[in-house]
Amino acid sequence: MIDRRSFLRGAGGAALAAPLLGTAACGASSSGAKLTAGEQAASAGALPVSFANESGYADSAVRLYIVGTDTATGRQGRVRPDGTFAPVQLSDNTDGGFTDYSIPLSEAGGLTLPFMSGRIYIALEDKLRFKAVEDGNGNPALAYPAGWVESDPNFSVLHDTVEFTHDDTGMYCNTTMVDQFSVPLAIALSGERDQSTGRLKPGGRDLVFDTLLADSDYSPLVVGDRRRVIAPGHGIDTGRFSRDYYAPYIDRVWSRYSGRDLRITTNQGTFTGRVDGSGRLAFDGGVGAFDKPSTRDVFFCDGALHAPNDGLKGPVAAILGAALNRSTLLDTADHPVTDPAAFYNADITNKYAAVFHEATEDGKAYGFAFDDVSGFASYIQDHAPASFEVTLTPF
Repeated sequence: MIDRRSFLRGAGGAALAAPLLGTAACGASSSGAKLTAGEQAASAGALPVSFANESGYADSAVRLYIVGTDTATGRQGRVRPDGTFAPVQLSDNTDGGFTDYSIPLSEAGGLTLPFMSGRIYIALEDKLRFKAVEDGNGNPALAYPAGWVESDPNFSVLHDTVEFTHDDTGMYCNTTMVDQFSVPLAIALSGERDQSTGRLKPGGRDLVFDTLLADSDYSPLVVGDRRRVIAPGHGIDTGRFSRDYYAPYIDRVWSRYSGRDLRITTNQGTFTGRVDGSGRLAFDGGVGAFDKPSTRDVFFCDGALHAPNDGLKGPVAAILGAALNRSTLLDTADHPVTDPAAFYNADITNKYAAVFHEATEDGKAYGFAFDDVSGFASYIQDHAPASFEVTLTPF
């Protein structure tokens, strides 16, 4: 499985070509070339995916886009209505300089997912504009929508996304608010067992917007007439949110742990950290030290909180990042905290993430990249998947 946070940083962090997606079927690619063995295996792994529309919008207003990367070949592309993969080509820019990879909801019956890592975008009332570009190696790639950037051609389009990796080990999927939130979505996966997540409580979408609009720090993140709310990290980059919001809390954390130990337990054991004379939070056991993070680092779970996929420093960084977003570091020296009643209680906290957890039926959401710490992300997986369903839930 592709590392969740690496995927977010690569695919969700910018409106640039990001590696994502699938393959083709019936023995040939869109160019007529013979499929490789890896492509044939991906076609053989086709997973039925269906869509339910409870949004209140007419089916005719709903368009689907399945884009990403073939995990075997690294080629980018999209899934056609028949479930086959078509590699992206520069000549795909036929619709006013953009691709038209849309699948009308009415044509999604019988759709399947090949082995791939990617996203399902759902747009209402208008098309999303993906652009075929060349990557740094001169290969065809895709520039993805960036709904948090006012100059992006998709800024005015009501849309949202589901992320997934489907390979020969299973199906791994989640809803996400890491970048932005517009369309309430739920996902369900059947196979070894039946699972679902992401569904908002009745009135949940209104709760999200009402809560954030009532807070002077977070209200600038709401775009238009409740069309979208932008994640605070992107809000910093676009001038909608204070880049010093978390600074007082971080200062208090650094002061506290300059005179006492912080203990973080991972699968590798318990590691003890303390702010050293250089102002870094240094841990024993070979973990290393963390620079004092900025507000942006906290919201993006990156920068000073970057989590390498090393099994040692990475898990400690994830738990530290989650504790900062959930504002639990001044309440206890032992982490991770697993009781959700202890989250988001400080005066300075990630209220954007908090309201999604309040609004969902199961209390799970992906409000920031380390929201999977202690199992609070809207994420499900199955090692013998039989079917996958995405539901546009009521507004």
